[in-house]
Amino acid sequence: MRFAPELGDKSQLMALVFATRYPAWPVLIGITVATAIVHFGSVLLGAALGAALPIDAIAIMAAVAFVGFGLWTLRGDSLTGDDEARAARHGRSAALTVGTAFFLAELGDKTMLATVTLATSEEPVGTWLGSTLGMVAADALAIWLGTTLGARLPDKSVRIGAAVAFFIFALWLTLDVVLT
Repeated sequence: MRFAPELGDKSQLMALVFATRYPAWPVLIGITVATAIVHFGSVLLGAALGAALPIDAIAIMAAVAFVGFGLWTLRGDSLTGDDEARAARHGRSAALTVGTAFFLAELGDKTMLATVTLATSEEPVGTWLGSTLGMVAADALAIWLGTTLGARLPDKSVRIGAAVAFFIFALWLTLDVVLT
């Protein structure tokens, strides 16, 4: 569930930038470790909220959040000067440099918030593994496509597709509450 919404996200832009400066494997390792750590914390937070709030309230809040994520996705992400500076720095280790930049960039990002939202009502380990693997797969695709296709990527189409996925998840959650 995390793969499609990740398309067109800032993390993919960062992956593209890092892939132009470092070999692909250290970039993927850094992304994977940072994502696993951020999403682990997100799942813990979401599971705690899920245990404290009624199920229907969680579903409605999640649906509203997914509409917000869809709108955020339509708006699009861009790299800030700080993001580009982090990508340009050469550290002792490419994986450490990439991992640190991804960790900081993902704190409070829609990916983290979507993972918190999912973890309020879904099984924690599966949510953590799915969100981590989905993000890593989407970023790996960005690296591969970026090096293969370069500037010919249809950014607007990718953003619209990811936003539609968020809207479908929102509708699905809302219908589940209304029909049960």
